[in-house]
Amino acid sequence: MVSLDIGADRLVTLRFMPPYLDEDERAYLDALAEIGRQQSSFALLTVFGGGRGLSQAGEREQALWFKATRAQVGRLCRACAIVRPDASEKTAETFRKLCPFPIIADRDEAVGRAFLLQHLVAAS
Repeated sequence: MVSLDIGADRLVTLRFMPPYLDEDERAYLDALAEIGRQQSSFALLTVFGGGRGLSQAGEREQALWFKATRAQVGRLCRACAIVRPDASEKTAETFRKLCPFPIIADRDEAVGRAFLLQHLVAAS
């Protein structure tokens, strides 16, 4: 199941968790599009269940989204937390090479949320 929550506190939470549904890939890609339409600063919390991946077409669309929104997301995003069962420092390092904002990868959502709130407060 995919959900996107854009809070008044500027915390954007994207979840891609079990139970997985047939429409999850489209919902995930639509959620990315919504994130790309943000017009003010935010912090991004991504929570993945570690199960279902994208199809080849979905991977391509995700890559095109990243290419199209990279500059804007890089300008507006204050920090990103990647939460998933196999999260590691290597995960964070990979994404740090692609993005100009601070990134943490962890298995604990509370750790990710605390990291983001710290960066949102610092940016205020």
